[in-house]
Amino acid sequence: MNASNGTDRRTHIVKLFEDTRAHTDALAAPLSAEDMMLQSMEDASPAKWHLAHTTWFFEEFILKPRVADYRSPDPRFATLFNSYYVQAGPRHARDRRGLISRPALAEVQVWRARVDHAIAALIAEGRDDLQAILELVELGCHHEMQHQELVLTDLLHGLSFNPLLPAYKPDAAPRPAKQAAPLTFEWHPGGLVEIGHDGAGFAYDCEGPRHKVWLEPFALANRLVTNGEWAAFIDDGGYEAQALWLSDGWARARTEGWDAPLYWWRQDNTWWRYSLRGAGPVDMDAPVTHVSYYEAEAFARWAGARLPTEAEWEAAAAATPVAGNFLESGALDPVGGPGLWGDVWQWTQSAFLPYPGFRTPEGALGEYNGKFMSGQMVLRGGSCVTPAAQMRASYRTFFYPHQRWQMLGLRLARDDGDG
Repeated sequence: MNASNGTDRRTHIVKLFEDTRAHTDALAAPLSAEDMMLQSMEDASPAKWHLAHTTWFFEEFILKPRVADYRSPDPRFATLFNSYYVQAGPRHARDRRGLISRPALAEVQVWRARVDHAIAALIAEGRDDLQAILELVELGCHHEMQHQELVLTDLLHGLSFNPLLPAYKPDAAPRPAKQAAPLTFEWHPGGLVEIGHDGAGFAYDCEGPRHKVWLEPFALANRLVTNGEWAAFIDDGGYEAQALWLSDGWARARTEGWDAPLYWWRQDNTWWRYSLRGAGPVDMDAPVTHVSYYEAEAFARWAGARLPTEAEWEAAAAATPVAGNFLESGALDPVGGPGLWGDVWQWTQSAFLPYPGFRTPEGALGEYNGKFMSGQMVLRGGSCVTPAAQMRASYRTFFYPHQRWQMLGLRLARDDGDG
Protein backbone atom coordinates (compact mmCIF):
# COMPACT_ATOMS: atom_id res chain seq x y z
CA MET A 1 0.00 0.00 0.00
CA ASN A 2 1.48 3.35 -1.03
CA ALA A 3 1.46 6.42 1.21
CA SER A 4 -1.48 8.02 -0.59
CA ASN A 5 -3.62 4.91 -0.28
CA GLY A 6 -2.63 4.60 3.37
CA THR A 7 -3.76 8.16 4.04
CA ASP A 8 -7.05 7.58 2.23
CA ARG A 9 -7.60 4.44 4.25
CA ARG A 10 -6.98 6.25 7.53
CA THR A 11 -9.29 9.11 6.52
CA HIS A 12 -12.01 6.64 5.61
CA ILE A 13 -11.76 4.74 8.91
CA VAL A 14 -11.70 7.93 10.98
CA LYS A 15 -14.90 9.11 9.31
CA LEU A 16 -16.49 5.70 9.68
CA PHE A 17 -15.66 5.68 13.39
CA GLU A 18 -16.93 9.21 13.99
CA ASP A 19 -20.14 8.62 12.02
CA THR A 20 -20.86 5.27 13.66
CA ARG A 21 -20.37 6.52 17.19
CA ALA A 22 -22.44 9.64 16.52
CA HIS A 23 -25.25 7.60 14.96
CA THR A 24 -25.48 5.38 18.05
CA ASP A 25 -25.73 8.44 20.27
CA ALA A 26 -28.42 9.89 17.99
CA LEU A 27 -30.47 6.69 18.23
CA ALA A 28 -30.32 6.91 22.03
CA ALA A 29 -31.11 10.63 22.17
CA PRO A 30 -34.96 10.31 22.25
CA LEU A 31 -34.79 7.89 25.19
CA SER A 32 -35.14 8.68 28.85
CA ALA A 33 -32.76 7.16 31.37
CA GLU A 34 -35.64 4.87 32.36
CA ASP A 35 -36.15 3.74 28.76
CA MET A 36 -32.48 2.88 28.55
CA MET A 37 -32.72 0.45 31.48
CA LEU A 38 -35.43 -1.77 29.96
CA GLN A 39 -34.65 -5.46 29.63
CA SER A 40 -37.74 -7.48 28.80
CA MET A 41 -36.13 -10.89 28.28
CA GLU A 42 -32.75 -12.60 28.22
CA ASP A 43 -32.34 -12.20 24.45
CA ALA A 44 -32.68 -8.41 24.72
CA SER A 45 -30.36 -5.94 26.42
CA PRO A 46 -30.91 -2.40 27.76
CA ALA A 47 -29.95 0.46 25.47
CA LYS A 48 -27.51 1.71 28.11
CA TRP A 49 -25.80 -1.66 28.08
CA HIS A 50 -25.46 -1.51 24.26
CA LEU A 51 -23.81 1.92 24.52
CA ALA A 52 -21.42 0.59 27.13
CA HIS A 53 -20.68 -2.74 25.47
CA THR A 54 -19.74 -1.17 22.14
CA THR A 55 -17.42 1.17 24.04
CA TRP A 56 -15.90 -1.76 25.92
CA PHE A 57 -15.21 -3.45 22.56
CA PHE A 58 -12.92 -0.63 21.40
CA GLU A 59 -11.30 -0.38 24.81
CA GLU A 60 -10.74 -4.11 25.27
CA PHE A 61 -9.50 -5.06 21.82
CA ILE A 62 -7.68 -1.89 20.72
CA LEU A 63 -6.78 0.51 23.52
CA LYS A 64 -5.74 -1.86 26.29
CA PRO A 65 -3.37 -3.93 24.13
CA ARG A 66 -1.83 -0.97 22.28
CA VAL A 67 -1.75 2.06 24.58
CA ALA A 68 0.69 1.51 27.41
CA ASP A 69 -0.66 4.20 29.73
CA TYR A 70 -4.35 3.67 28.96
CA ARG A 71 -6.52 3.04 32.00
CA SER A 72 -10.23 2.29 32.01
CA PRO A 73 -12.26 4.63 34.25
CA ASP A 74 -13.28 1.53 36.20
CA PRO A 75 -11.70 -1.91 35.65
CA ARG A 76 -15.00 -3.52 36.68
CA PHE A 77 -16.58 -2.27 33.45
CA ALA A 78 -14.78 -5.15 31.72
CA THR A 79 -16.97 -7.63 33.60
CA LEU A 80 -20.20 -5.62 33.39
CA PHE A 81 -20.07 -4.99 29.66
CA ASN A 82 -18.39 -8.06 28.18
CA SER A 83 -21.04 -10.05 26.28
CA TYR A 84 -19.87 -13.56 25.40
CA TYR A 85 -16.10 -13.29 24.90
CA VAL A 86 -14.94 -15.99 27.31
CA GLN A 87 -11.26 -15.41 26.52
CA ALA A 88 -11.65 -11.73 27.44
CA GLY A 89 -12.56 -12.54 31.04
CA PRO A 90 -15.59 -12.96 33.31
CA ARG A 91 -19.02 -11.62 32.37
CA HIS A 92 -22.09 -10.36 34.19
CA ALA A 93 -25.13 -12.61 33.76
CA ARG A 94 -26.88 -11.86 30.49
CA ASP A 95 -30.38 -11.96 31.95
CA ARG A 96 -29.45 -9.41 34.62
CA ARG A 97 -28.13 -6.59 32.45
CA GLY A 98 -31.23 -4.57 33.29
CA LEU A 99 -30.12 -4.52 36.93
CA ILE A 100 -26.94 -2.56 36.16
CA SER A 101 -28.28 0.80 37.34
CA ARG A 102 -24.72 1.94 38.02
CA PRO A 103 -22.64 3.25 36.40
CA ALA A 104 -25.23 5.88 35.61
CA LEU A 105 -26.06 6.79 32.03
CA ALA A 106 -24.05 10.01 32.32
CA GLU A 107 -20.98 8.01 33.36
CA VAL A 108 -21.37 5.70 30.38
CA GLN A 109 -21.61 8.71 28.07
CA VAL A 110 -18.46 10.22 29.56
CA TRP A 111 -16.71 6.89 29.07
CA ARG A 112 -17.83 6.78 25.44
CA ALA A 113 -16.36 10.24 24.84
CA ARG A 114 -13.12 9.26 26.55
CA VAL A 115 -12.74 6.15 24.39
CA ASP A 116 -13.59 8.15 21.26
CA HIS A 117 -10.80 10.57 22.07
CA ALA A 118 -8.33 7.77 22.79
CA ILE A 119 -9.11 5.95 19.53
CA ALA A 120 -8.73 9.18 17.54
CA ALA A 121 -5.39 9.89 19.21
CA LEU A 122 -4.16 6.36 18.54
CA ILE A 123 -5.03 6.55 14.83
CA ALA A 124 -3.30 9.94 14.57
CA GLU A 125 0.00 8.49 15.79
CA GLY A 126 2.56 7.44 13.20
CA ARG A 127 2.65 3.79 14.27
CA ASP A 128 4.06 0.77 12.49
CA ASP A 129 0.94 -1.23 13.36
CA LEU A 130 -1.49 1.40 12.03
CA GLN A 131 -3.02 -0.89 9.40
CA ALA A 132 -3.79 -3.54 12.02
CA ILE A 133 -5.36 -0.86 14.20
CA LEU A 134 -7.47 0.42 11.33
CA GLU A 135 -8.74 -3.10 10.64
CA LEU A 136 -9.77 -3.49 14.27
CA VAL A 137 -11.47 -0.08 14.33
CA GLU A 138 -13.38 -1.02 11.17
CA LEU A 139 -14.46 -4.28 12.80
CA GLY A 140 -15.51 -2.35 15.91
CA CYS A 141 -17.62 0.01 13.80
CA HIS A 142 -19.44 -2.83 12.06
CA HIS A 143 -19.93 -4.49 15.43
CA GLU A 144 -21.48 -1.25 16.70
CA MET A 145 -23.75 -1.05 13.66
CA GLN A 146 -25.13 -4.44 14.61
CA HIS A 147 -25.84 -3.07 18.07
CA GLN A 148 -27.57 -0.02 16.58
CA GLU A 149 -30.15 -2.40 15.18
CA LEU A 150 -30.37 -4.20 18.53
CA VAL A 151 -30.87 -0.91 20.39
CA LEU A 152 -34.09 -0.40 18.43
CA THR A 153 -35.43 -3.96 18.36
CA ASP A 154 -34.64 -4.61 22.02
CA LEU A 155 -36.26 -1.29 22.95
CA LEU A 156 -39.36 -2.14 20.89
CA HIS A 157 -39.76 -5.40 22.77
CA GLY A 158 -39.36 -3.67 26.12
CA LEU A 159 -41.78 -0.85 25.32
CA SER A 160 -44.38 -3.34 24.04
CA PHE A 161 -45.11 -4.35 27.65
CA ASN A 162 -46.07 -0.78 28.56
CA PRO A 163 -49.90 -0.39 28.44
CA LEU A 164 -49.37 3.12 27.03
CA LEU A 165 -47.73 1.59 23.93
CA PRO A 166 -45.41 4.59 23.58
CA ALA A 167 -43.77 5.45 20.29
CA TYR A 168 -39.98 5.53 20.11
CA LYS A 169 -40.33 8.91 18.40
CA PRO A 170 -43.75 10.38 19.25
CA ASP A 171 -43.48 13.06 16.56
CA ALA A 172 -42.78 10.56 13.80
CA ALA A 173 -45.74 10.38 11.42
CA PRO A 174 -46.79 6.92 10.19
CA ARG A 175 -45.42 6.11 6.77
CA PRO A 176 -47.91 4.12 4.65
CA ALA A 177 -46.56 1.18 2.73
CA LYS A 178 -46.34 1.14 -1.03
CA GLN A 179 -49.13 -0.80 -2.71
CA ALA A 180 -47.97 -4.38 -2.98
CA ALA A 181 -47.27 -5.56 -6.51
CA PRO A 182 -48.87 -8.83 -7.68
CA LEU A 183 -46.80 -11.78 -6.49
CA THR A 184 -44.72 -13.26 -9.30
CA PHE A 185 -41.67 -15.50 -9.45
CA GLU A 186 -38.45 -14.85 -11.33
CA TRP A 187 -36.78 -17.95 -12.73
CA HIS A 188 -33.08 -18.56 -12.22
CA PRO A 189 -31.20 -21.21 -14.20
CA GLY A 190 -29.05 -22.42 -11.32
CA GLY A 191 -25.82 -24.16 -12.18
CA LEU A 192 -22.39 -23.86 -10.60
CA VAL A 193 -22.11 -20.53 -8.77
CA GLU A 194 -19.69 -18.96 -6.32
CA ILE A 195 -20.86 -17.53 -2.99
CA GLY A 196 -19.07 -15.96 -0.06
CA HIS A 197 -17.08 -12.78 0.26
CA ASP A 198 -14.72 -12.02 -2.62
CA GLY A 199 -12.13 -10.22 -0.50
CA ALA A 200 -12.96 -6.66 -1.56
CA GLY A 201 -13.84 -4.48 1.41
CA PHE A 202 -14.96 -5.43 4.90
CA ALA A 203 -16.57 -8.76 5.74
CA TYR A 204 -17.01 -10.96 8.81
CA ASP A 205 -15.08 -14.20 9.05
CA CYS A 206 -18.24 -16.32 8.59
CA GLU A 207 -18.76 -14.86 5.09
CA GLY A 208 -15.86 -16.86 3.70
CA PRO A 209 -14.09 -18.62 2.23
CA ARG A 210 -15.62 -18.01 -1.16
CA HIS A 211 -16.58 -21.35 -2.64
CA LYS A 212 -18.58 -23.06 -5.38
CA VAL A 213 -22.13 -24.32 -4.89
CA TRP A 214 -24.33 -26.23 -7.33
CA LEU A 215 -27.86 -24.85 -7.63
CA GLU A 216 -30.76 -26.59 -9.31
CA PRO A 217 -33.02 -24.22 -11.29
CA PHE A 218 -35.22 -22.20 -8.96
CA ALA A 219 -37.60 -19.27 -8.85
CA LEU A 220 -37.57 -16.40 -6.36
CA ALA A 221 -40.52 -14.15 -5.52
CA ASN A 222 -40.43 -10.59 -6.82
CA ARG A 223 -41.26 -9.19 -3.37
CA LEU A 224 -41.61 -10.02 0.30
CA VAL A 225 -44.67 -11.68 1.83
CA THR A 226 -47.15 -9.02 2.97
CA ASN A 227 -49.27 -8.55 6.06
CA GLY A 228 -52.36 -9.09 3.92
CA GLU A 229 -51.10 -12.47 2.76
CA TRP A 230 -50.26 -13.35 6.35
CA ALA A 231 -53.76 -12.38 7.46
CA ALA A 232 -55.13 -14.77 4.83
CA PHE A 233 -52.91 -17.51 6.29
CA ILE A 234 -54.40 -16.80 9.72
CA ASP A 235 -57.98 -16.74 8.38
CA ASP A 236 -57.39 -20.08 6.66
CA GLY A 237 -56.42 -21.67 9.97
CA GLY A 238 -52.68 -21.66 9.38
CA TYR A 239 -51.90 -21.52 13.09
CA GLU A 240 -54.21 -24.49 13.76
CA ALA A 241 -53.09 -26.74 10.88
CA GLN A 242 -50.51 -29.02 12.44
CA ALA A 243 -49.69 -30.64 9.09
CA LEU A 244 -48.13 -27.35 7.90
CA TRP A 245 -45.66 -27.14 10.74
CA LEU A 246 -42.33 -28.67 11.63
CA SER A 247 -42.68 -30.70 14.82
CA ASP A 248 -40.50 -28.37 16.90
CA GLY A 249 -42.31 -25.36 15.46
CA TRP A 250 -45.74 -26.74 16.28
CA ALA A 251 -44.64 -27.48 19.85
CA ARG A 252 -43.23 -23.97 20.23
CA ALA A 253 -46.35 -22.36 18.75
CA ARG A 254 -48.58 -24.28 21.17
CA THR A 255 -46.37 -23.52 24.17
CA GLU A 256 -46.08 -19.81 23.35
CA GLY A 257 -49.69 -19.41 22.20
CA TRP A 258 -48.79 -18.05 18.77
CA ASP A 259 -51.80 -17.10 16.65
CA ALA A 260 -50.35 -14.11 14.75
CA PRO A 261 -47.00 -12.32 14.28
CA LEU A 262 -45.45 -10.77 17.37
CA TYR A 263 -47.01 -7.39 18.26
CA TRP A 264 -50.31 -8.14 16.46
CA TRP A 265 -53.73 -8.13 18.16
CA ARG A 266 -57.41 -7.93 17.24
CA GLN A 267 -59.24 -4.68 17.95
CA ASP A 268 -62.77 -3.93 16.67
CA ASN A 269 -62.51 -6.83 14.19
CA THR A 270 -59.33 -5.30 12.75
CA TRP A 271 -55.73 -6.42 13.07
CA TRP A 272 -53.57 -3.90 14.92
CA ARG A 273 -49.85 -3.94 15.57
CA TYR A 274 -47.26 -2.17 17.68
CA SER A 275 -44.11 -0.74 16.12
CA LEU A 276 -41.44 1.84 16.83
CA ARG A 277 -43.96 4.38 15.51
CA GLY A 278 -46.57 3.33 18.06
CA ALA A 279 -49.82 1.40 17.72
CA GLY A 280 -52.07 1.36 14.66
CA PRO A 281 -54.00 -0.83 12.23
CA VAL A 282 -51.92 -3.33 10.27
CA ASP A 283 -51.01 -2.02 6.82
CA MET A 284 -51.90 -4.99 4.66
CA ASP A 285 -49.57 -3.90 1.82
CA ALA A 286 -46.49 -3.77 4.04
CA PRO A 287 -44.14 -6.74 4.39
CA VAL A 288 -44.92 -8.94 7.37
CA THR A 289 -42.34 -8.86 10.14
CA HIS A 290 -41.64 -10.36 13.57
CA VAL A 291 -42.29 -13.94 12.49
CA SER A 292 -40.13 -16.89 13.48
CA TYR A 293 -38.49 -19.35 11.13
CA TYR A 294 -41.10 -21.90 12.18
CA GLU A 295 -43.92 -19.55 11.16
CA ALA A 296 -42.21 -18.59 7.92
CA GLU A 297 -41.63 -22.22 7.00
CA ALA A 298 -45.27 -23.13 7.74
CA PHE A 299 -46.51 -20.15 5.69
CA ALA A 300 -44.33 -21.14 2.74
CA ARG A 301 -45.76 -24.67 2.80
CA TRP A 302 -49.31 -23.26 3.01
CA ALA A 303 -48.54 -21.02 0.00
CA GLY A 304 -47.32 -23.97 -2.08
CA ALA A 305 -43.77 -22.70 -2.01
CA ARG A 306 -40.68 -22.86 0.20
CA LEU A 307 -38.01 -20.64 1.69
CA PRO A 308 -34.93 -20.01 -0.48
CA THR A 309 -31.53 -21.35 0.44
CA GLU A 310 -28.93 -18.76 1.32
CA ALA A 311 -26.95 -19.71 -1.79
CA GLU A 312 -30.01 -19.08 -3.98
CA TRP A 313 -30.58 -15.72 -2.35
CA GLU A 314 -26.95 -14.66 -2.73
CA ALA A 315 -26.76 -15.80 -6.34
CA ALA A 316 -29.83 -13.71 -7.14
CA ALA A 317 -28.54 -10.70 -5.20
CA ALA A 318 -24.91 -10.75 -6.38
CA ALA A 319 -25.48 -8.44 -9.34
CA THR A 320 -28.19 -6.36 -7.65
CA PRO A 321 -27.28 -2.94 -6.21
CA VAL A 322 -27.76 -2.63 -2.45
CA ALA A 323 -30.77 -0.32 -2.34
CA GLY A 324 -33.81 -0.46 -0.11
CA ASN A 325 -35.43 0.61 3.12
CA PHE A 326 -32.63 0.64 5.69
CA LEU A 327 -32.09 2.52 8.95
CA GLU A 328 -31.04 5.71 7.19
CA SER A 329 -34.47 6.11 5.58
CA GLY A 330 -36.00 6.92 8.96
CA ALA A 331 -39.04 4.76 8.21
CA LEU A 332 -38.33 2.44 11.18
CA ASP A 333 -40.87 0.02 9.69
CA PRO A 334 -41.20 -2.05 6.50
CA VAL A 335 -42.70 -0.15 3.57
CA GLY A 336 -42.46 -2.71 0.76
CA GLY A 337 -41.66 -2.36 -2.90
CA PRO A 338 -39.59 -4.27 -5.44
CA GLY A 339 -36.06 -5.50 -4.94
CA LEU A 340 -34.15 -7.93 -2.77
CA TRP A 341 -32.85 -5.58 -0.09
CA GLY A 342 -34.11 -4.02 3.11
CA ASP A 343 -37.43 -3.83 4.97
CA VAL A 344 -37.08 -7.17 6.80
CA TRP A 345 -34.44 -9.82 7.26
CA GLN A 346 -35.43 -12.79 5.09
CA TRP A 347 -35.42 -16.27 6.53
CA THR A 348 -33.67 -18.90 4.44
CA GLN A 349 -33.89 -22.66 4.84
CA SER A 350 -30.11 -22.79 5.43
CA ALA A 351 -28.57 -23.55 8.79
CA PHE A 352 -25.82 -21.22 10.00
CA LEU A 353 -22.84 -23.49 9.43
CA PRO A 354 -19.21 -22.92 8.45
CA TYR A 355 -18.37 -22.68 4.78
CA PRO A 356 -15.88 -25.24 3.39
CA GLY A 357 -12.42 -24.30 4.62
CA PHE A 358 -13.61 -21.97 7.38
CA ARG A 359 -11.23 -21.62 10.30
CA THR A 360 -12.07 -19.76 13.50
CA PRO A 361 -9.58 -16.91 14.04
CA GLU A 362 -7.38 -17.16 17.11
CA GLY A 363 -8.03 -15.17 20.27
CA ALA A 364 -11.16 -13.70 21.79
CA LEU A 365 -12.25 -12.10 18.50
CA GLY A 366 -12.46 -15.60 17.07
CA GLU A 367 -15.53 -16.04 19.27
CA TYR A 368 -17.43 -13.45 17.22
CA ASN A 369 -19.22 -15.91 14.92
CA GLY A 370 -17.68 -19.37 14.90
CA LYS A 371 -19.00 -20.62 18.20
CA PHE A 372 -22.60 -19.86 17.18
CA MET A 373 -22.59 -22.22 14.22
CA SER A 374 -25.11 -24.62 15.71
CA GLY A 375 -28.90 -24.62 15.82
CA GLN A 376 -29.42 -21.26 14.10
CA MET A 377 -30.79 -20.31 10.69
CA VAL A 378 -29.40 -17.80 8.18
CA LEU A 379 -31.25 -14.65 7.13
CA ARG A 380 -30.34 -12.33 4.29
CA GLY A 381 -31.01 -8.84 2.95
CA GLY A 382 -31.11 -6.46 5.93
CA SER A 383 -34.04 -4.66 7.51
CA CYS A 384 -35.55 -1.24 8.04
CA VAL A 385 -33.35 -0.81 11.13
CA THR A 386 -30.13 -2.19 9.62
CA PRO A 387 -27.48 0.39 8.69
CA ALA A 388 -26.98 0.28 4.93
CA ALA A 389 -23.20 0.13 5.37
CA GLN A 390 -23.62 -3.37 6.79
CA MET A 391 -25.06 -4.74 3.58
CA ARG A 392 -23.40 -6.80 0.85
CA ALA A 393 -24.52 -9.92 -1.00
CA SER A 394 -22.42 -12.22 1.20
CA TYR A 395 -23.65 -10.87 4.56
CA ARG A 396 -25.10 -13.59 6.80
CA THR A 397 -27.03 -12.89 9.95
CA PHE A 398 -28.46 -15.70 12.06
CA PHE A 399 -31.10 -16.35 14.71
CA TYR A 400 -32.64 -19.32 16.43
CA PRO A 401 -35.74 -20.63 14.64
CA HIS A 402 -38.13 -19.67 17.47
CA GLN A 403 -37.01 -16.02 17.77
CA ARG A 404 -39.38 -13.27 16.66
CA TRP A 405 -38.37 -9.93 18.20
CA GLN A 406 -36.07 -8.92 15.36
CA MET A 407 -37.33 -7.52 12.03
CA LEU A 408 -37.75 -11.00 10.56
CA GLY A 409 -39.84 -11.74 7.46
CA LEU A 410 -39.70 -13.86 4.34
CA ARG A 411 -39.56 -14.13 0.57
CA LEU A 412 -40.91 -17.23 -1.14
CA ALA A 413 -39.05 -19.53 -3.50
CA ARG A 414 -40.05 -22.42 -5.74
CA ASP A 415 -38.34 -25.25 -7.51
CA ASP A 416 -38.24 -25.23 -11.28
CA GLY A 417 -41.48 -26.71 -12.56
CA ASP A 418 -43.63 -25.76 -9.56
CA GLY A 419 -46.91 -24.00 -10.37
